Amino acid sequence: MGQQQSEASLSEVHGSIDVTKSQKGWRRMLAYLGPAYLVSVGYMDPGNWATDLAGGARFGYSLLWVLLMSNLMALLLQGLSARLGIVRRMDLAQANREVYPRVVNFALYILAELAIAACDLAEVLGMAIGIQLLTGLPLIWGVSITVLDTFLLFYLQRLGMRKMEGFIIALVAIIGFSFLIQMIIAKPQLGLVIKGFIPSIPGGDALYIAIGIIGATVMPHNLYLHSALVQTRKIGNSKPAIKQALRYNRIDSTIALNAAFFVNAAILILAASVFHASGNTDIAELKEAHRMLAPLLGNTLAPTLFAIALIAAGQSSTITGTLAGQIVMEGYLNLRINPMIRRLITRLLAIIPAFFCILYFGEERIDRLLILSQVVLSVQLGFAVIPLIHFVSDKETMGDFVIKWPIKILAWLIATVLIYLNVRMVVNELSAAITNDLNIVWLILIIIAAIFFIALFILMTTLPLIKKRKKTETARMHMNAGVLQKFTIPQLNCIAVALDFSKNDENLIANALSQGNTTTRFLLLHIVESPSARAFGENSDDFETRKDRQHLQSYVEQLQKKGFLVEGKLGYRHRTKEIVRIVKEANADMLVMGAHFHTGVFDYLYGETVDKVRHQLRIPVLVVS
Repeated sequence: MGQQQSEASLSEVHGSIDVTKSQKGWRRMLAYLGPAYLVSVGYMDPGNWATDLAGGARFGYSLLWVLLMSNLMALLLQGLSARLGIVRRMDLAQANREVYPRVVNFALYILAELAIAACDLAEVLGMAIGIQLLTGLPLIWGVSITVLDTFLLFYLQRLGMRKMEGFIIALVAIIGFSFLIQMIIAKPQLGLVIKGFIPSIPGGDALYIAIGIIGATVMPHNLYLHSALVQTRKIGNSKPAIKQALRYNRIDSTIALNAAFFVNAAILILAASVFHASGNTDIAELKEAHRMLAPLLGNTLAPTLFAIALIAAGQSSTITGTLAGQIVMEGYLNLRINPMIRRLITRLLAIIPAFFCILYFGEERIDRLLILSQVVLSVQLGFAVIPLIHFVSDKETMGDFVIKWPIKILAWLIATVLIYLNVRMVVNELSAAITNDLNIVWLILIIIAAIFFIALFILMTTLPLIKKRKKTETARMHMNAGVLQKFTIPQLNCIAVALDFSKNDENLIANALSQGNTTTRFLLLHIVESPSARAFGENSDDFETRKDRQHLQSYVEQLQKKGFLVEGKLGYRHRTKEIVRIVKEANADMLVMGAHFHTGVFDYLYGETVDKVRHQLRIPVLVVS
């Protein structure tokens, strides 16, 4: 009702899967499984494939241990993200908004959006390359086709969270099966595979490749995503219920992230057994790897499966990227727009640079665009990891579920390593760019950006340590119950009811009447949105305006006969502005309205009326569904 009030994370699916029912054993565990699979696709997206291919082709199996270490880091951080969502019932973006000042939050929001756009860019390019490899279509056509998955996501959202999770799991299974078959065809040497898990750096550029593998492992948007997805389960508030949720989510994360580890390891093993073993150690591009598979393995099945897996990886990652975008927008800005519009915006932000690069530089520059997307992700990682560790280490808000000191130390150590490696990767890329084409304007911009990032990072890291937490109206777990002192129950002298002349009107009016008494004045209002009303306002006299006036007057007369103090008021043109204007002019003490005041295309373009209206009023808004 007020602007500070937060909606549930991913409100349309929040608590939509009830795990409090009496099922036991494996059935109960299956009810919890799912969120980590949506997160895991970020660890096997097309952006990760280049480092895996380069590592296997150049250094054989020797960097497998780096993949394993990266997976263990991811398991810990994703576990902390899930813990935040389960215990505090808020996602990472909402937790940031509660603690940091507006300026810092806005900067963090912009960085998160850039990271999501960069990630989506990698998925668009990976999926387009997969389509080209499979069908021969030009890359620019493949990029255009990726727009269609916008409608696929919209369809999956309508089917429900379980169906979406099932679709993602199916894509993950396709990726895993494709690489399993490819490894069987490639026949890797098991002894060398096992030896690859022994830590060693073979020399040359191995350290740089290892940094790339680790740096590209933990995606910042996955930390936002996991903290929200675990809230799709309806979990009890008791300690046993929370402990059970944490336990099953650990199982979920372990299975899903190990599946992602298998895919990344399979790519590296495939590159090692096919390219490194044959002396083709300079292969690091997806197209080149696909082209070389057939002649080196002697069949066309492996490259076909490679392309199919690439398409599946790109498709699965785009879905989760959109959900992450919705989470950061709602969490940081407390702003909710239609998911379809959100999807289109995210997709266009990825397609436009891809189109530009292909049209002006040619398809051969696509790999540089992929590298750029990974650099943007690297810059953002620290700004997601550091707040997360702060939040789950806070005894006041986490209560009995605060992380223990050994985990806290390990988390800070992992964060330090990841941030260092990512900063080193960014510095290396920028140094190469500056050396190749030194431009004073770009150099100044890079220096300004570096100063900004350093200042923001220091502020974000130290604020929770030196400043008391900002208290909000958000209910916290394990808080001491406040003492109810003297308070007065507000007298509702006027209650406004926004009607849409549908079958829901009777329910709206009944709920409004239940809030008042014999002295309360009720104001029934309706907004006329016909073309004539939009053009002439109160001077409109078309058929729709006349019918709406008659309809409203009929309601008023019926209620007056029942002894209620009722009047009616029509508004014109813009429904949100008119509702707010009429309510304020009437000095109403409460507004009652339906969850969907308007349907059809206008909701897609403008979003639901209730969200916009409640942000412009300082009175209670009762939403009746």
